[in-house]
Amino acid sequence: MLGSGVFVGLLLFSGYALGRAPSNLEKKLIGDSFVLEGNQSRSMNVSSCPGYTLTNLQESSTGLTAHLDLAGPACNAFGNDIANLTIEVTYETQTRLHVNIYDTANAQFTLPASVFAPPPPSTFPSSTSDLKFNYNPSPFAFWITRSDEGSDSVPLFDTRISSLPKTPIAPIVAGDESTALDGFELVFEDQYLQLTSTLPLDANVYGLGEVVASSGFRRDVGGNGTNGTIQTMWARDIADPIDQNEYGIHPIYMEHRYNTTTGMSKSHGVFLKSASGSDILLVTPPSSLTSLIQYRMIGGTLDFYFISGPTPKQVVEQYGEIVGLSTWIPYWGFGFHLCRWGYTNVSQTREQVVNMRNAGIPLEVMWNDIDLYHAVRDFTSDPVSFPGDEMRAFIEELAANNQHYIPIVDAAVAKQVNSTDLYYPYISGAEQQVFIKNPDGSEYIGQVWPGYTVFPDWFASNTQQWWTQALKNWSAMGIEFSGIWLDMNEASSFCDGSCGTGANLTNTSVPFLLPGAPGNPVTDYPECYNATISGPSGNITVNGTLTCGAIASSGSSMRKRGVGAGDEPGVDLNTPPYAIHNGNGRLSIHALATNATHAGGYAELDVHNLWGLMEEMATNAALREIYPGKRPFMISRSTFASAGKWTGHWLGDNYSKWQYMYFNIQGVLQFQLFHIPFVGADTCGFNDNTDEELCNRWMQMSAFVPFYRNHNILGAISQEPYRWDSVANASRTAISIRYSLLPYWYTLFANASTLGTPPVRALFFEFPTEPELFGVDRQFMVGSDILVTPVLTPNVSTVDGIFPGRGQVVWRDWYTHEVVNANPGVNTTLSAPLGHINVHIRDGSAILLHSAPAYTVEETRQGPYSLLVSQASDGSAFGTAYMDDGVSLPPGANKTVTFDACKGQLKIGSQGDFNVAQTLDSVTILGTSAPQAVMVAGSLVAGSQWAYTDGLQKLVIQGLNLDLNQATMISWE
Repeated sequence: MLGSGVFVGLLLFSGYALGRAPSNLEKKLIGDSFVLEGNQSRSMNVSSCPGYTLTNLQESSTGLTAHLDLAGPACNAFGNDIANLTIEVTYETQTRLHVNIYDTANAQFTLPASVFAPPPPSTFPSSTSDLKFNYNPSPFAFWITRSDEGSDSVPLFDTRISSLPKTPIAPIVAGDESTALDGFELVFEDQYLQLTSTLPLDANVYGLGEVVASSGFRRDVGGNGTNGTIQTMWARDIADPIDQNEYGIHPIYMEHRYNTTTGMSKSHGVFLKSASGSDILLVTPPSSLTSLIQYRMIGGTLDFYFISGPTPKQVVEQYGEIVGLSTWIPYWGFGFHLCRWGYTNVSQTREQVVNMRNAGIPLEVMWNDIDLYHAVRDFTSDPVSFPGDEMRAFIEELAANNQHYIPIVDAAVAKQVNSTDLYYPYISGAEQQVFIKNPDGSEYIGQVWPGYTVFPDWFASNTQQWWTQALKNWSAMGIEFSGIWLDMNEASSFCDGSCGTGANLTNTSVPFLLPGAPGNPVTDYPECYNATISGPSGNITVNGTLTCGAIASSGSSMRKRGVGAGDEPGVDLNTPPYAIHNGNGRLSIHALATNATHAGGYAELDVHNLWGLMEEMATNAALREIYPGKRPFMISRSTFASAGKWTGHWLGDNYSKWQYMYFNIQGVLQFQLFHIPFVGADTCGFNDNTDEELCNRWMQMSAFVPFYRNHNILGAISQEPYRWDSVANASRTAISIRYSLLPYWYTLFANASTLGTPPVRALFFEFPTEPELFGVDRQFMVGSDILVTPVLTPNVSTVDGIFPGRGQVVWRDWYTHEVVNANPGVNTTLSAPLGHINVHIRDGSAILLHSAPAYTVEETRQGPYSLLVSQASDGSAFGTAYMDDGVSLPPGANKTVTFDACKGQLKIGSQGDFNVAQTLDSVTILGTSAPQAVMVAGSLVAGSQWAYTDGLQKLVIQGLNLDLNQATMISWE
């Protein structure tokens, strides 16, 4: 669902809806000065900051510790300089180096271990590490190099002033003085920290999010006529803006370097373990020979992990060792999910299930948005439109058909209106003191969907028990969920500050018009659809005329960042002196006030970015208690580093635009790097109206991303896939492919949960030495073997795509098994009529498939298997399939089946205790010559059971009925 920020033109800040202008429109320039409390002047300029000197060095074979002392008079640019720091450098593993710079007094906020558990303590000999920590003692600076590249190699991370451009540097973004670069010394103040490192000119940088980046998956580092990137780290409820901060916080980046001389490449990663509000700048100063990254934080410490890779996949795996490997997804979670805001009662919800089955479009999971609630309150169902007994019967009907149900849970809990208002989740929570407070100890009262609300305090000792009980009670009242959808958990509030304190609590309205209400119609359509000409149907044609014309999108929701948005006059908790570029302005706008107080004395300013993660941890624990031994299924909006251990993610409140279908790909790729691999976007778009053509193409593409859900907004036209015949046909085809590939998907996610390997990959993840792929994000790979080339523009029947491997890899069409005739290193034009998505198989692969995709995942699993082998030119191919019961946590008995082809032989191996009841029915081998005979386990196969197609070099063997619990050999001569 959405936060109020989606209503473009109605509510940027809550103040607009109330008829008053926000008070924070004037930019705070970095060169200005103003007076703090106590008449202490701040220069707002770091050019006079003295840096630090390293003293008291203690070295060991696994690292060093030392003091860092302020090297001159304090500059106090945005706060008070901290005179005494400690640096700890630890070689933790061969591939990981930990550099932690913190205040010696330990007064600055650091991530509690109860929220973010660091990797288990470990040390590794520095002499055999992949990485090397180098430093200058005065002025202190450090740089990280690869041990095998010698002292002359370009550092991976370099904070030396001599390596950076000369300062001062004029604002990188014209008109935004806060983007000036006044100096590069290490700054460590109580409310401002700054550290800068060089990057190679025009570096290949990926990560730093969550963001919808106009530059694509590869981040803009500036130069070449662009300003670079200001990535703000402040969780924000907003409908998928471009180049602004949004829901999640992930201060991890990967840099990929290619050596033009050797033709080799290496990747490395840099993770800042911090929840502090911050700006991370990627810029290239004019005429500079280097790009740079600069961290500007309004609190916390400088706690860095450097990981050596050297391949992109290894960087992701090594990051998983820091944040924790991703949660196990139940097998059914990979099915197709359906939702919308606007199913107004249980009958209408059930109607969608019936209509999907009548249309023959597989539906695995039915969802409800906040329509479900009574008075828009968490843990309720409306007694008239969603009565508990009818909901229980409906959910039991789903379960009887091997389908599932998921409801929404919003972050805010309704405040009790009066003593006769018996809303148990609030009453019990207030009794147990589980809600966030104001500094004076009173309840912090914000405003969300049910009116005035309170917010769970995850630091309070009773909150976990209260939260679990609320979910248990909800299930007992008829909402027998299979999983939970967590929304609004940045956390979001529609007003500024504790606005319900002393207010009239009976006012349960929200300060804006809901979409589709009189005065706020949903009128926007995809870029080339004009409803004023073609009407509101969204059809591809009206009266035989195409509805896709050459008109521009209104695009008001798709502007790039308006720089200088973060206006924060004042000081301390509510308005830190350095104003990060928060798209909403002051940090408390459309969020909890930064002086809201948590148990243990934590201020919201320090823990704001952790609220969603802590809710995910609590919900995961609750589901494990409610369903012991079963895998929790969760989808959440706001995430922080390590969230993948607990939840999956959807990409928020996107738009029904072709541009956002393209953004869908970069979002999925980002979250592979963030180690939250189970991710997807609202298919066909959430905000605005979709149309037939966009929904057709998007339903196809989403069949090849991990989380597959169609969801749209209240008041928009319906977009269930059965609404248009062409969309229904495309959906049936795409879902059939997806369900046949479920053993492959499940194996990829088993690898993610055990090894950290990303299931979905940018092309250069698999082909890291091909520079033409470094910016490709209009195609993607599922695992190492499936290449997906979706259509991302309207009114076309072809699509361009590049085929990696530079001619050394054979790519075969998924549908026809024909070899693609592609020129190496450049785009090839492919036929892509409406309803067709291009999918290609890489040579050297062996993919286990469900041979009879059925209506549900469970029915599909009960059918036989088939095997698709696409041999390389030398006759080799290899693949694995991981199998277990698909629901247990921790996973119980399991089996790994291997498929190894070489020169006319296929060896099938089997290891593990899980019993595979279904047999292997058929094998298709591509890239082989015509055989004279086929043998299985030494016995000849009847000629009627196999066939060879010469033009495709394709051998199909059927009727095998092979037991996958046993090793087997298939050979052909």
